[in-house]
Amino acid sequence: MTTRSDVARSHFRWVAGVDKLSAYESSPGKFRRFCSVCGTLLISERPDKPLLFPRVATLDDDPGQTPQYHIWASQQPKWLVEAPGAAHYDEWEPSH
Repeated sequence: MTTRSDVARSHFRWVAGVDKLSAYESSPGKFRRFCSVCGTLLISERPDKPLLFPRVATLDDDPGQTPQYHIWASQQPKWLVEAPGAAHYDEWEPSH
């Protein structure tokens, strides 16, 4: 399980460590970018799409937002506390 966000490609930039990035094409056209030193997954993207998907736990600072929804809730551990007021979906959100 991982918490990710989405951000417009035009609003994202790497500030350090670009030389340490590695990529894996996990499915046709979808790339997962990770640290080549420690192996941490940092972001996933489809280069032809306008959104990037950074992994929230890798951010240095609080993004100042709370989750809007929880997907695949049927698979989450019992101890996970969901954000109050966030929508809850057992699988994908309806728009997916």
